[in-house]
This record gives sequence, C-alpha cells and structure tokens, in this order.
Amino acid sequence: MTPTIGINFHGIGDPKRNLEPGEAPYWITHAQFENVLDRIAASPDPTAYVITFDDGNQSDHDIALPALVARGLTARYFVLTGRIGHPGSLNTKHIRALQEAGMTIGSHGIAHVAWPTLADDALTRELCDSRSQLEDICNQPVTEAGIPFGRYDARVMRALRAAHYTAVWSSDGGRMKQDAFLRPRTSLRGDMSEAMIDSVLAGQMSLRRRLRRTLGMMRRRWVTTG
Repeated sequence: MTPTIGINFHGIGDPKRNLEPGEAPYWITHAQFENVLDRIAASPDPTAYVITFDDGNQSDHDIALPALVARGLTARYFVLTGRIGHPGSLNTKHIRALQEAGMTIGSHGIAHVAWPTLADDALTRELCDSRSQLEDICNQPVTEAGIPFGRYDARVMRALRAAHYTAVWSSDGGRMKQDAFLRPRTSLRGDMSEAMIDSVLAGQMSLRRRLRRTLGMMRRRWVTTG
C-alpha cells in the first residue's frame, strides 16, 4: 500500500475567539489554505494526501468546508466537545453539515489537554465521553481520534485501544501507512515558508529527522512514563 501524507490544519482566517498561549502560529490565512488545497487537488494523486483539522474551530465549517467541496476533496475533523457551541467553535449544526458533506468526524477530547498528564479516570472521560457526545450528534459511530498537541505515550495508546478507537492521528510528521493504528501527520503553520510547505507536501524528511521520528514514536508507544 502506498504511504500517505497527512496534512493537518487548525484554524483559518479570523479566529473569532481568544486563542490559547502558543496557538496563534497554527492559524493560517485564507489564501495560504486555498493555495495548499489547490496544490493537493492538482497533484497527480490527490488520494495520496489525508487532510485533517484539529480543535473544531468555526473556520472548519465556514471556510474549509466549501473550499474542500469545490475541489472534490474530503477531510477528517477532530472536534473538542467542550467547545461545541462556543463562540468561534463548531456547533451541532456545523458538525452535521460536515458529516452530510462526506467528511469524517472524530474526537479531539473534551478539553484541550495533553492526555499523558491525566489520571486514568480523567483520560477515560476524555476519550469516551467526547466520543459519546459526537455519536449522539452524528448518529453514527465515531472511531478515530486526533491527539491533542501530538502528545502520547504507551498508556495513552492502551487507553485508546481499550476505548475501541480504530485509528489515532499524531503529529509525528512524515508519511504513514493507511491501515496503521497510529497515523502521523504534519501541522501547517502560518509562519512556514514556501520551501517548508513544499517539503511537507512532498513528504520529505532528512535522514536524521526520520531516525529521530522513528525512535521517538517507538519510545512513546512502548515505554510507559512514570
């Protein structure tokens, strides 16, 4: 199976809400977003890319959805259920509109917290209660999760499997296998140069970075933090 390149977005244009510390660089302009989609749509094989969105920002519906539909592209949306209906975030009508347009809805948890920092019961709530709320909205199973901040360890992986998720999306970058449980992707930032975006879209990583990525993924998957 041909490796796939995961491209992740957070917000587009005007946030319409107060941003968390360190979040601003992950917002891109409307023009930057359209440019990336145009390049994906014009590539020899657009199916070589998987487009995802984290956090459940309102721009996912207002800007991203019509742009994707116009190009015949689909995406996965990982929603923070604790923000549903809040200013600047998706509401239930938005989520159903995404689903009806052929987009996949997944969980990003309830609050925007790093899952490895949570006690077992709090982690279970993040994984299971968020999914239940989304399933009630979508009226169908939710089987995929996007990991907040890309932070995970062996305990989080076990909890995700125990919660019966079938695919989990990290921020490890590079290419992925389409049928893998853990699927790396790269988040695009507003401060990336054209050369950096070129490398991401080409799935290019230096040998040193590929080695660090592989070792890091193995360590986080198999070593439980204390």
